[in-house]
Amino acid sequence: MGDPALIYRKKFESALHEAETHLRRIDTACAMLNGMYEFPLSRKGFHELLRNDGHLAFADQMIFRFSKAQDCIGAKLFKSFLLAQGENVDRPFLDILNGLEMISMLSVDAWFELREIRNEIAHDYEDDEAAGINILNGIVLNGYIKVF
Repeated sequence: MGDPALIYRKKFESALHEAETHLRRIDTACAMLNGMYEFPLSRKGFHELLRNDGHLAFADQMIFRFSKAQDCIGAKLFKSFLLAQGENVDRPFLDILNGLEMISMLSVDAWFELREIRNEIAHDYEDDEAAGINILNGIVLNGYIKVF
């Protein structure tokens, strides 16, 4: 069997690479949308976005990648980082987050704000104007930047 420290490091590097890929794609989509619309996005801007399939594709990309990044970071990156540091991860997730906050890696409050946005994404943002505007503004203006 292989060296556990090396295995944990490889898992961490893999999770980091995956998270970075998602974040780069979010950045690209945000930059494109910021160049086409004024944020915070208004009702008018939201409806213009929905009418343009090309622009909507950037919103879809941003939302999809945000969701994937949140899942990857929460489920893989945090735990693989701690395992690579020799830490125990067999504890409640809130304890893991609090430990990461203690070493200034994240803000627990900001993480839960992002999780709330992530949970809103589970619903179809195109069918709920208020939720759609909130999700897009949350990601572009203050979403992933706080923690990621």
